[in-house]
Amino acid sequence: MITEVAHLTIDPARTAEFEAAVASAAKHFAAAEGCQSMRLERVIEDPAQYRLVVGWDSVEAHMVTFRESPGFTRWRELAAPFFVAPPVVEHWELAGDHYSSE
Repeated sequence: MITEVAHLTIDPARTAEFEAAVASAAKHFAAAEGCQSMRLERVIEDPAQYRLVVGWDSVEAHMVTFRESPGFTRWRELAAPFFVAPPVVEHWELAGDHYSSE
């Protein structure tokens, strides 16, 4: 599994609307082939800063399968109006020994 981390900067006056839009978009991630999980996190010290954390089977599942799907188009329609800067997206993998309660 790989983890997509998308750093998002949102209009601070519209955070509640943005969170509702992401909640509405969650079904498109859940239905996406290769998507294992999705969550939205907010920075405590700067509520306009978010990160979308998505578990994928592979980078290809995200960058090809999902991005070419109607679900991705709908996600962008719902979320993009709230962005005040382009998202910064990275793909992560586990490295070395780690501890997890999961």
